[in-house]
Amino acid sequence: MRKIVAAAAAGALLLAAGCADDSGGGSDTGSGSASGKKFVLMVGVKGDPFYISMECGAKEKAKELGVDLQVQGPDKFDATLQNPLLDAVAAARPAALLVAPNDVKASATPLKRIQDAGSKVVLVDTTVDDTSIGASRIATDNKLGGTKAAEALNELLGGAKGKVLVISTDPGVSSVDARVAGFEEAVKTKYTNFTLAAATQYSHNSPQTAASIIQAELQRSPDIVGVFATNLFSAQGTATGVRAAGKSNQVKVVGFDAGPDQIKQLEAGDVQALVAQKPYDIGVQGVQQAANALEGKTVETNIATESLIVTKDNLNDPEVNKYVYKDKC
Repeated sequence: MRKIVAAAAAGALLLAAGCADDSGGGSDTGSGSASGKKFVLMVGVKGDPFYISMECGAKEKAKELGVDLQVQGPDKFDATLQNPLLDAVAAARPAALLVAPNDVKASATPLKRIQDAGSKVVLVDTTVDDTSIGASRIATDNKLGGTKAAEALNELLGGAKGKVLVISTDPGVSSVDARVAGFEEAVKTKYTNFTLAAATQYSHNSPQTAASIIQAELQRSPDIVGVFATNLFSAQGTATGVRAAGKSNQVKVVGFDAGPDQIKQLEAGDVQALVAQKPYDIGVQGVQQAANALEGKTVETNIATESLIVTKDNLNDPEVNKYVYKDKC
């Protein structure tokens, strides 16, 4: 804990030093060009291809607008790790903060503090329950994405009956909670040949945990025919666990996200379909809406970006392949 507090304090001093001039501070809320202003993009977790792709879009738009963009993020998707970084941002008072909050409740207090100090806050990918936070909220229509996952699984199984399982990250993350809701609603009301094998299981964003979960559930319910894994790391682990259990011919896996490792699993046949988001577009819109807020222009308060189903059959279609996530800009 001392190390986390010390690191956060050091980060605050360094970031504050870099933003000490009035030109980029959050107290400057007047109209005029966003060019030269200091923006921070706080991703949900470092190293995730989804957030790297979002960073690429944000950097491209920032370059176009002349914005000074810094990118930060915790080493794990965990509010106890992200919140100290947000406290450092609060001390630095950038003109705008683009942020993927790690928790719908726990992230709200530091974000409220940043917004009240004058920085424009734009929520990207995930949100908080406090609707007063965020000049704009930009995310995939995640509930629709969950519905698409159920549709893809139904097509893969060709109408076969059986049990399906959902493996998610953690409860309290707005994006994945919505995906679970969309999937479960579709299973219960539209694809009634399926039944849910158990309550949603949580991998805590660990591929190893996801692999252990699916292996244990296959022992408990050998009639499981499909799995919906709600994010990149859960899908990676699920595919590994299904293969280790020798059930690849029986269990179809639909993942969410299209990172490089997941594409390899798709090509290898370990995952049969992916719901790809458009994180690059979220990054572009995040910077644009923050700039609009600073310049007194119209801000779109809610933007729902699209998703699409990626399979081995359509992967090489240029209109699909361009949405495969990047591991570097």
